[in-house]
Amino acid sequence: MDPFANRVAVVTGGASGIGRALALALAREGARVILADLDEPGMAQVADAIEAGGGQALAVRTDLADLGQVQALAERAWVSFGAVHILCNNAGVSVSGGLETATYQDWQWVIGVNLWGVIHGLLAFLPRMIAQQQGGHIVNTASMAGLIASQGLGVYNTTKYAVVGLSETLVKDLRPYGIGVSVLCPMGVATEILTSERNRPPALQNPVGTKGEPVPLMGPTLTAEEVAAQVLAAIRANRLYVITHAEGLEPLRRRFQRMERAILDS
Repeated sequence: MDPFANRVAVVTGGASGIGRALALALAREGARVILADLDEPGMAQVADAIEAGGGQALAVRTDLADLGQVQALAERAWVSFGAVHILCNNAGVSVSGGLETATYQDWQWVIGVNLWGVIHGLLAFLPRMIAQQQGGHIVNTASMAGLIASQGLGVYNTTKYAVVGLSETLVKDLRPYGIGVSVLCPMGVATEILTSERNRPPALQNPVGTKGEPVPLMGPTLTAEEVAAQVLAAIRANRLYVITHAEGLEPLRRRFQRMERAILDS
């Protein structure tokens, strides 16, 4: 069965960056797309582009940190299209700075979107996806920062490591239901993640003067469209890891060599 044609896909963080590219790529492959984001004008532009190309799209303003809103998103999806086959838990935010300077508000905000957003997506969509008995695929956006810790990104690293571990477990748990899982671990991508403070809730704002210095993105910068193409290929191949940059191989090798050496030294 074609994993995209006449299927229904939900993409969180769909107004820009990787989410936008995923939504447009899925629509080109024949999927009907539901966009979730806080950026309503951005979502409207993506939905208009999909419909101009002959596709179907629905934009739903959603705060992924709020389970009730994600449950309402799932209800809209099933009412509108009768099923969901592909769930892209893609929305993400980032803060910079050493862990010694991280604030409670930093932890609340980043965990709320990057980790609870994924968990809320699973809670709201997965039981229905299993019950409809039509298979499907879940894509969780992590980062190379979920495989290799980067100094100055400790809060972000924590959430992305959690998403990788969640995904590695989820692929085993969902195998009996015919639902595949991919975890996206990119390095540098041309997105607006470094300006994600623009969507930070007022209640979780930091005091003035506590903003950390941005951490440069690792590796060559790919376009969001290049990354989306890799994700769709991974869905077709039912492949767990989507590691976008060949430059990630050497630091990953060094990490596991250090683990091997620790075992041998013990």
